[in-house]
Amino acid sequence: MNAEFTLFPTAIGDCCIAWRGDLVVAASLPEKTPAATAARVVKRTGARRAKPPPAIDRAIQSIIALLEGEKADLSFVACDLGEVDEFAEKVYAVTCAIPAGETLTYGEVALQLGDKLFAQRVGQALGRNPIPIIVPCHRVVGANGKLTGFSAPGGVETKLKMLEIEGAHFGGSPTLFGDLPLAVKPQK
Repeated sequence: MNAEFTLFPTAIGDCCIAWRGDLVVAASLPEKTPAATAARVVKRTGARRAKPPPAIDRAIQSIIALLEGEKADLSFVACDLGEVDEFAEKVYAVTCAIPAGETLTYGEVALQLGDKLFAQRVGQALGRNPIPIIVPCHRVVGANGKLTGFSAPGGVETKLKMLEIEGAHFGGSPTLFGDLPLAVKPQK
């Protein structure tokens, strides 16, 4: 069965999702143009544009809700991660368990996988995440809440925007600047 895709508008721009049957096989956050967003998914999957079936439409509606600030749970979305290695599968499973509005550090994810020294491998696996948003790699941050690399379009700025929408708090206990938006908080 060939993959199919559709673009859909969200609070951060047009996202793209690809599927085979009722399984999501790829997703993309907004690129500079909707055509570029679709091209990223088509290049990876060879998908053709189509109307999403009900299961995929439900996933799309939940993604839209999440990006509008609702505490939407995407754990119901059935995915086919393709040919990812066993370590990446484990990283994605831990990452999928992080609720909207919460974060873990790369080291915390690594520790859940058995060794804090796996932190760099965790970052590499998340950098290859074929299904961002559904596998919420934006919820994994550097030590002390530092926003580090984000391979999705827009980089760290997109990661920050998504965490702000979700109302995430990270980087330790509240401080003098705790009520400021993350974009203007002093960096440590």
